[in-house]
Amino acid sequence: MEAKYIHRELSAVIEEAYRYFSVITVTGPRQSGKTTLLRNLFSYLPYYSLENLDVRSFAENDPVAFLNQHTEGMI
Repeated sequence: MEAKYIHRELSAVIEEAYRYFSVITVTGPRQSGKTTLLRNLFSYLPYYSLENLDVRSFAENDPVAFLNQHTEGMI
């Protein structure tokens, strides 16, 4: 059985914010769908998990280079 994504009303607010701000923070309880929401809205942007130790190390040691990898944005 394939899971179906449910569109959220918050999607329009996040998409509007993306037009004006270089950083958007989405907070909420664990396992509530934050990453799923963002990956569905911005499927064309690369996704990086800081739980990956190599990615986290790069972001901590050279944050400017990490953020400059994808100037169009990243999740």
